[in-house]
Amino acid sequence: MTVERIVFIVAGFMVLLSVALTHFVHPYFVGLTLFVGLNLFQSGITKWCPLVIILKKLGVQSECQQATT
Repeated sequence: MTVERIVFIVAGFMVLLSVALTHFVHPYFVGLTLFVGLNLFQSGITKWCPLVIILKKLGVQSECQQATT
């Protein structure tokens, strides 16, 4: 599995989790949805994502690295 796929999976899971928590637990969990959305927005503009840095330190390859091997 590549860094990019893991980022998409984690972001999608966090959005689904926050929507479920907003519905079933407390409306203020919508803040988690906003946080994930803002993080996706800023990482698209700045090309900086904390999860990517963590995954690369753990040795997970990106799609570019996998294509060359």
